[in-house]
Amino acid sequence: MSDMSAQRPADAVPANWVDRWAHATLRPYLRLARADRPIGTWLLFWPCAFSALLAWGMGASTAVTLWHLALFLVGSAVMRGAGCTYNDIVDRDIDAKVARTAGRPIPSGQVNVAQAAAFLVLQLLIGLIVLLQFNWFTVGLGLASMIPVAIYPFMKRITQWPQAVLGLAFNWGALVGWSAATGGLSLAALCVYMGCWAWTMGYDTIYAHQDKEDDALVGVGSSALALGAWTKPALWLFYGLAVLSWGAGAALAGLGVVFWLCLALVAAHLIWQIASVHLQEAASCLTVFRSNRDTGLILALAFLAAGAEQRWF
Repeated sequence: MSDMSAQRPADAVPANWVDRWAHATLRPYLRLARADRPIGTWLLFWPCAFSALLAWGMGASTAVTLWHLALFLVGSAVMRGAGCTYNDIVDRDIDAKVARTAGRPIPSGQVNVAQAAAFLVLQLLIGLIVLLQFNWFTVGLGLASMIPVAIYPFMKRITQWPQAVLGLAFNWGALVGWSAATGGLSLAALCVYMGCWAWTMGYDTIYAHQDKEDDALVGVGSSALALGAWTKPALWLFYGLAVLSWGAGAALAGLGVVFWLCLALVAAHLIWQIASVHLQEAASCLTVFRSNRDTGLILALAFLAAGAEQRWF
């Protein structure tokens, strides 16, 4: 086994760009930021894109929307990395006891806590620079997201439902994307946010099934442990709430038939996830979890197509 594969976390994408091209000095930090696993960046970006494209359909400037989407993409990559770095600092003792996470940079000794903390500060500074490009309401709203982000790693120690807090933090972009374009919030944007929260409850419960045995041994909570055999019925509830909430946001915004046709495709994809995932198989859980990149893409295209229908037809 090569040195790179020996140090690679168990859930990293094989032959990822970090292992192939990054300098050896940088690899531990890029792994700390999960640059070898881009799915989290996509899942952080999509809610920003949903609400930004919804605002575009309601009349926001095309040039401004494109600029905001570029900022959101950069911000998602940086803040996802910062969140993962922070989580790894807080969870380093737990990660060392879980097979899937024992190879992460801190528990495996590739990076010490002081180095990780310095890297965290760097990422947060870059994220702040991105945030300061928006209006002051959005700056304040973005800073408020640090509250659920800060408390999330501790939730698994006191509750069986840490995913509920993750959903609040991870989908804050559904609020920020709208406020960046409009300077405020709306009921439609709140519905999109609620839909994204329910979506996260579904996909992260699937993800958590990879670790349920280790989590039970270590003594931390997760929705996978809380739900157990009831996970699939709960997925119908979570994903159903997601589709209904996104539909409510679209109805409040007056989106046309194009959106509803695309939303049907999103619903079909979520139904496929529930039907196909084998919750006792870690590989199946990881594959289905990663497929949510495509869920987000389809829904983003739905908002884009519906916005084009509103503006041009």
